[in-house]
Amino acid sequence: MKHGDLLVVVVDGQGGGMGRGLVESIKKKWPKLHVRAVGTNSLATSAMLRAGADDGATGENAVVFNARQADLLLGPIGILTPNGLLGEVSPAMAEAVGASEAVKILLPSQRCSIRLAAGDPQPLQFYLDQALRLLEEELAARGV
Repeated sequence: MKHGDLLVVVVDGQGGGMGRGLVESIKKKWPKLHVRAVGTNSLATSAMLRAGADDGATGENAVVFNARQADLLLGPIGILTPNGLLGEVSPAMAEAVGASEAVKILLPSQRCSIRLAAGDPQPLQFYLDQALRLLEEELAARGV
C-alpha cells in the first residue's frame, strides 16, 4: 500500500494547537502521507494548514464528511463528545467521529471533561509522541 492510498484526517478545534502538533509530527516522519486538516473553526484549520497539512476544511459538514472518508483519524478525545471542546463539537460531529470506521487515535486533554484512568496527566508532547507511536504501528500493519 502506498502513502497516497491512505487519508489521515486530523480534527481539532479552539486554537488548533494539538492538531498543529499532530500534523507537524506526522508530516516530518511521513512527508508523503496525505494529511487533511479538519477544524471545528477556521483558526484551528489555519493552524493545521500552516503546520503542513495537504488540505483542509472547516465546520460541521467538513467533520461529518471527512470522518466518513478517513482511514485514520486523530485529534483530542473531546471530538467524541457532543458539545466537547467548549461547545465547538456539535452532536452531529461527535456522532460522525464515533461512527467512523477509521482507526481513531485520540489524545487526552486537560481542558476536556473526560478523564482517563491511565495514570498521571502528562505534557502535550508526551501524548503527541504516543499518538505517533500508535500511528506508526497502524501504518506498519497496513504495509505502509
